[in-house]
Amino acid sequence: MAELDPLAQGALLSEPTGLAGPTDATNPATNPAATPVVWREWAERVRDAASRGACLRVRGGGSKDHLGDTTRGEWLDTRACQGIVAYEPSELVIRARAGTALAEVEAALAERGQHLAFEPPRFAFGLDAAQAAQAAQGAQHPPGTSAATVGGVVASGLSGPGRVSRGAVRDHVLGCTLMNGRAEVMRFGGAVMKNVAGFDLSRLMAGSMGTLGLLLEVTLKVMPQPVVSATMRFEMPQAEALAQVNQWAAQPLPLDASAWWDGLLVLRLRGARAAVASAVQRLYRERRGELLAPPVADAFWQGMRDQSDEFFQRARAAVAQAGGQGVALWRLSVPPTTAPLEAHGEQLIEWFGGQRWVCTPAPAAAVHALAARVGGHAQAVCAAQPLPCVGAAALSPVLLRLHQQVQRAFDPQGVFATGRLLPLSA
Repeated sequence: MAELDPLAQGALLSEPTGLAGPTDATNPATNPAATPVVWREWAERVRDAASRGACLRVRGGGSKDHLGDTTRGEWLDTRACQGIVAYEPSELVIRARAGTALAEVEAALAERGQHLAFEPPRFAFGLDAAQAAQAAQGAQHPPGTSAATVGGVVASGLSGPGRVSRGAVRDHVLGCTLMNGRAEVMRFGGAVMKNVAGFDLSRLMAGSMGTLGLLLEVTLKVMPQPVVSATMRFEMPQAEALAQVNQWAAQPLPLDASAWWDGLLVLRLRGARAAVASAVQRLYRERRGELLAPPVADAFWQGMRDQSDEFFQRARAAVAQAGGQGVALWRLSVPPTTAPLEAHGEQLIEWFGGQRWVCTPAPAAAVHALAARVGGHAQAVCAAQPLPCVGAAALSPVLLRLHQQVQRAFDPQGVFATGRLLPLSA
C-alpha cells in the first residue's frame, strides 16, 4: 500500500501566519473603552423598567437574532460599551467590554499568534440584510465582517468545531462583570486562570441569552494558535462514521474536530508537526481517505464554524420555502456514541457524534422527545415561528425549579425575563 507522506507534501499541512508583536488595538491607552457613565445610564434604564413592569432585551450586533424568542422586550444596545480593557498574552487572558466586536478581539489575538480555541460562531450569513437593518439603527461595522460581540459570544454559549477537543465557551470564561435586575454591578471570577476561586458564577452567564442580567465585561482564556493543521476526508455511511470517529477519538491521535454529512466524514487534526504527520499516515493506512489542501479545508471549517456551509444554506432555504408549514433546523446535543437518529430530514453530525443537526418538518414536541430518549436535548436554530432556546418539556421539574430560583436571585422583578431562553409560562 502506498504511503501518504504529508511531510513531503508540505502544502497540505497548514501553519498559522501573521505572528507579530503587540499593536495599538491591545493597548487600553490607545484604545479607550466606554466610561462607567454608560453603566450609570443603563442602571437608570434597569430601575425604570423594574418600576414600569417592563422587560429589557439585551442586544449587541444582532448576529444571533435568529436564536430564541426575540419578540419581547425593549432593546438595550450593548455596543455603547466596547473596547479591549486588558490583554496579557503571556498570561493567556483577555478582558473586554461586552459590546466589543468579536472581530476586534480576534484580530488582536492573531497579532500575538493566539485565538479563541472554542471557535465561537460569527454568523456572517445573511450579513447584507443584517447590516441594512442595523444601519437603520445607527449600527456601524466594516462591510464583510460579522456584527457578533464578545457579550453575545458568552451569552449565547455557542461553540464551533473545536469545542469537542478544546472545551466550550464556559470553559474559557474566567470572569465577568454583570448588572443584575436590581441595577447592581456584580463581579465574578478572576483576571488570570490561577486566581479563579470560589463559586464559579461567571460560567452561569454562558448560554443565559441575556436573561440573568446585562454583561458589562468579560474575561476569557485564550490559547496559542495550533502549530500545524491537516484535514482528511473519508467516504463512509453514518453508522460506520460514528463508530469509526469514536474509535479514533479514544486513541492518542491529535483529532481536533469532525463533521459528517451526505456520506462523507471530515476530520481535522491539529498539534505538533510530527504528531499530525504521523496521524495522517496512520489514518490513510487504515481507511485511505483524502488529504485536503489548506484553502479548501479552511473554507470548509469556517463554514462549519459560522453555520454558512452548504448544509446550513440548504436548511435555511428549506425553512423559508416551507413558510408556516413547520420545517425547522434543530441542534441536538446527545452522547457521542448515540446511534443514528431516526428523524425525517437531512442530518449533519459534529463533535465526534455529540452534536447532531437535523432539518425536519417534525413537530417541536417530537424533536424534544427524540432528544430526551437518547439522553440529550434539542434547540431550534432556524424556524419560521420564534421558539425559546429551551423547550418547556426539555427540563425535568427539578432542573426547571433550579432555573427559576437562579433567575429570581439575579432578577427578582423580571427585568430581563424576555422568554428568550425559557418559555415565560414554564
